[in-house]
Amino acid sequence: MAKRGGFPGGMPGNMNNLMKQAQRMQRQMEEAQKELEEQEITAAAGGGAVEVTVSGKREITKVKLSEEVVDPDDIEMLEDLIMAATNEALRQLEELSASSMSKITGGIGGGLGGMPF
Repeated sequence: MAKRGGFPGGMPGNMNNLMKQAQRMQRQMEEAQKELEEQEITAAAGGGAVEVTVSGKREITKVKLSEEVVDPDDIEMLEDLIMAATNEALRQLEELSASSMSKITGGIGGGLGGMPF
């Protein structure tokens, strides 16, 4: 006579533990995400002539320009410096986010096929 429900070999207990671990990991990830959103990252370009600050929500919160970088005859250079500083700040934020999540998942997040934890 076949067993009804569950998994062969006593898996239900292991499955319950796995679900509890997944729920705990999801709570930890939500807390880490909240903490990350409160962070600010500042990056510079042009030897500090341009600084851009982004929030953990990936919003630019501050742009600081040195007077010497503001040249009406070379707007393109200023645009490039702002873009470079912004991209660097976003890259640093992404590294911080990945590091924070890796601490929680133990580095297994990439191979879970889109699981929400």
